[in-house]
Amino acid sequence: MEHYRVVNPATGETVREYPTATDAELRDALDLVDGAQRAWAAREPADRAAVLHRVADLYEERKEALAAVITREMGKPVKQALGELRTVVSIYRYYADHGEEFLREEELEVASGGRAVVRKEAVGTLLGIMPWNFPYYQVARFAAPNLMLGNAVLLKHAPQCPESALEMERLFLDAGLPKGAYVNVFATNDQVATLIADDRVQGVSLTGSERAGAAVAEIAGRNLKKVVLELGGSDPYLILGVSDLDRVVKNTLAGRMANAGQACNASKRIIALEEHYAGFAERYAEAVRGIVPGDPADPDTFMGPLSSEKAVETLDEQVQDAVSKGATVLAGGRRIDRPGAWYEPTVLAGITPDMRAYQEELFGPVALLFRVGSEDEAVEFANNSPYGLSASVQTDDEQQAERVARRLETGMVFVGGPAGTAAELPFGGVKRSGFGRELGRFGMEEFANHKLVKLVR
Repeated sequence: MEHYRVVNPATGETVREYPTATDAELRDALDLVDGAQRAWAAREPADRAAVLHRVADLYEERKEALAAVITREMGKPVKQALGELRTVVSIYRYYADHGEEFLREEELEVASGGRAVVRKEAVGTLLGIMPWNFPYYQVARFAAPNLMLGNAVLLKHAPQCPESALEMERLFLDAGLPKGAYVNVFATNDQVATLIADDRVQGVSLTGSERAGAAVAEIAGRNLKKVVLELGGSDPYLILGVSDLDRVVKNTLAGRMANAGQACNASKRIIALEEHYAGFAERYAEAVRGIVPGDPADPDTFMGPLSSEKAVETLDEQVQDAVSKGATVLAGGRRIDRPGAWYEPTVLAGITPDMRAYQEELFGPVALLFRVGSEDEAVEFANNSPYGLSASVQTDDEQQAERVARRLETGMVFVGGPAGTAAELPFGGVKRSGFGRELGRFGMEEFANHKLVKLVR
């Protein structure tokens, strides 16, 4: 049984608990969303775009209050929470501005004569299962393109984000979205299985752990439902050339330590050529030691707590396993002794294959440093992971950057800086990082019915 509650990770205090949905409430939610979906899909694209513009307006108007909610729910420093909301606004604006263009029918060349077009239409109600680390952004990149397309959304948020989940549902209604076109449900795992199996649900999008993705994909497969999965990552940052060490340190620090390291596409493995390793490691460890975790409600705080006590326990187990097997601690390495979910920003070197950290995802402020002898070794090492979400390449040689980018087994490659996101850029990975894409034009392709209409003459 999942328990929906707000537990402030900065203090450990339980702020409020919310009841999970009863089976009757779940049936009512399905009836509501099913009744609204066809009417929403029948609206003109320009009408749907106007609603998304209003959604963006309300996110902008309410940003201070909304930011405070997730600072309380999962410990995101308020400055970063406001940054997340800026991204959210840009996503809804992007699909409001470009959705009609993406939905234009495409005419095909027909060798047999006549005329043929492909139309992009809604498939129906979708279930979104969202995580806690970016409570508004994760929902936006799923909901915005699909609402623009005409799909209705049934949203199951993380158990520790009930307040932000309710704020989003309220915001959509206030923006003029028809009642039932976006419905929040505080469902249990067993109820999620019931939702996926229901004939009224046409697809599932999950962002979360590898374990959760596998479970959802199995149920969806049995019920012939399409899924989009954005799962874990152990993203490499390859340092192949350094003309400005300060910039490289700044990039890798932001790429790993923002949001207390709790991002799927954080730069978790920093791989440096031999000639750059020593100078970088010294400066990087010094910079990490300079990070002082503090009150996430303070606008000057860069790093707050982790999301929960469980997150701290898991991360510390992985770090202590590595240390006990010979890893070198260059910075941090311990939980912070104070109420709440606090952990020192940490740098580890000397990671070997017998350590959990070598293959597992570390979801917190822990960077792993690796030394390699050549470009080929750097690429081979980067690809030696069960994950393949994104990668970063640091070099001033454009030909090298293009060459390495082609060889990396990831869904995204960023040259000259850490992995990021933008409304127009497709987001997703390969291997055990999942499949499917969100954002950009591709985000409206995943759950669209590409309907062929052939006119015979």
